[in-house]
Amino acid sequence: MIKRDLMAALWLVFLGSLLGMTQATAQTPEARGLEIAQEVNHRDTGFGDYQVDMEMLLRNQHGDESLRYMRSRVMEVSGDGDKSMIIFDRPRDVKGTALLTYTHKSEPDDQWLYLPALKRVKRIASRNKSGPFMGSEFAYEDLTSQEVEKYTYRFLQETELNGQPMFLIERYPVDENSGYKKQQVWINQVEYRAEKIDFYDRKESLLKTLVFQDYHQYLGQYWRSGEMVMQNHQTGKSTVLTWKNFQFRNGFTESDFKKNALKRAK
Repeated sequence: MIKRDLMAALWLVFLGSLLGMTQATAQTPEARGLEIAQEVNHRDTGFGDYQVDMEMLLRNQHGDESLRYMRSRVMEVSGDGDKSMIIFDRPRDVKGTALLTYTHKSEPDDQWLYLPALKRVKRIASRNKSGPFMGSEFAYEDLTSQEVEKYTYRFLQETELNGQPMFLIERYPVDENSGYKKQQVWINQVEYRAEKIDFYDRKESLLKTLVFQDYHQYLGQYWRSGEMVMQNHQTGKSTVLTWKNFQFRNGFTESDFKKNALKRAK
């Protein structure tokens, strides 16, 4: 009797293990890609807000360079995407220019650009969000928070980048006005942070590559890149964004991200 019960118990354990293996094997590439994206989002949730100093280095195909200095502030919004504002400080011809972004999970993002020379706020239409931001290789849509719901996903493979284990996933923008057909994203398997993104245009040709460098961890949890390099393969131009002096938990409120705050941004 005891022997029979033992055999039955072992058989149940075997069946349970077999079922678990079958379920893992049955996970589709789409489901696994979504799962990885959700974990990336989960690990970066709860930072509250931050502000940071930025430098934007523009380089054309001939190697000529120009440098701009900006500041950015970002605030998490419960149940929706982040709100952010980028303010230009130098040089003089762009001083006071400011971009306000309301990222949304399932609706088109809202963006407004304040142009001090015209003393007016210009709304960025959805169909124009694939255009270059202030002459850089970053599009307006690149400057929104990367909400999970903005894409559908597909897991491609486990691979390596710079000797580090990566998940390589493909994501497809839901917004029909996106300038991208798809993006391939290398996700660090340990920290679940993006290390590299290849952007493909609507014709599925490789358009740009974004590389994240000089990562630092804040508040014991949140990873932020100190340098982002965007290379345009079709024009030969590039833009380097350098991020300095991150400050978290500043107590920002909704009033810090109103449209009328663009004109008085300092």
